[in-house]
Amino acid sequence: MLLTIVATIFVFGIIVFIHEFGHFITAKASGMRVDEFAIGFGPALVKIQKGETLYSIRAIPLGGYNKIAGMDPEEPLDDRSFLNKPVWKRFIVISAGAIFNFLLAIVIFFIVYASYGVQTPSKEPVVGNMMSNSPAAMAHMQVNDRIMSINGKPVTEWLDISKQLQGTANTVVPIVISRDGQQQELSVIPTQTGNEGRAVIGINPVSIVQEYSISESAIRAVQTTGVVLVSMVDGLWSMITGTTSAELAGPIGVAQMAGQMAENGFMYLLQFTALLSLNLGVINLLPIPALDGGHLIVLLIEGITRRRLPVKALQYIQMTGVIILLLLFVYATTHDISRL
Repeated sequence: MLLTIVATIFVFGIIVFIHEFGHFITAKASGMRVDEFAIGFGPALVKIQKGETLYSIRAIPLGGYNKIAGMDPEEPLDDRSFLNKPVWKRFIVISAGAIFNFLLAIVIFFIVYASYGVQTPSKEPVVGNMMSNSPAAMAHMQVNDRIMSINGKPVTEWLDISKQLQGTANTVVPIVISRDGQQQELSVIPTQTGNEGRAVIGINPVSIVQEYSISESAIRAVQTTGVVLVSMVDGLWSMITGTTSAELAGPIGVAQMAGQMAENGFMYLLQFTALLSLNLGVINLLPIPALDGGHLIVLLIEGITRRRLPVKALQYIQMTGVIILLLLFVYATTHDISRL
């Protein structure tokens, strides 16, 4: 439980800080006044006033914000207000959050490749690691155990494990393993996972490490980020068009996944952080009011028409966006709870 909490704060803290820092640094560079730079929501735990900006860390580490002067058309405006800057400068400031999330992913992938290399799963049926409280762990299986047979059926390679476990969910299955040259039989109760009802025991194969130089790591980090971004956009489009079913995870689901990645090792948590950072960047660029993407659409309209939208219209647009986000939040959280 503690590991899950720490991992969740780590993941959200990094991606939110980088996202908001993107808005912050470009706003400063554009000559805008930033009244507050906050990580988290709710009551302030730490507040430091430095120059014209208040820096704060708040109690709920699931977000953050920049209070840039003049974003609200009803507040007094001056030459350093957001709304009094050219459209192109405002466009850069709003898009910078997502761009910095993409850059963060590149940096994390680079660190992983340069420090850990690329780990590919071995085909050998040898246990590399186990999830805590998994069926394998409950049956006292250990890392480096070689699986010899499942339910009396021989296992010669890793893919055989899932084949022999098929249809065994929630039943006692005898698994023969070889440990330190000695064979012994364990009784394991596989659990069911996924829509197809696969039986799993919570183990992963041994990883084979391929190392990369600094330059190779940098190139591979950019390539990986590009491939993942294309995959995310394609998956999102498939969900929107109804080609595939929508699978959403709210804060509870993300926290669960962060805890699971942390259990597997820091490298896995880093990669999860990179994926979530890319996800946050893509989601924020969706043309939904109240998200950065919705704001960018408004700026494009202003740039083309040379006129700002009426204040009332902007308020209705923002209200619509907030309602959409709240509905999505409730839907995702409901699914998170049902999965628990």
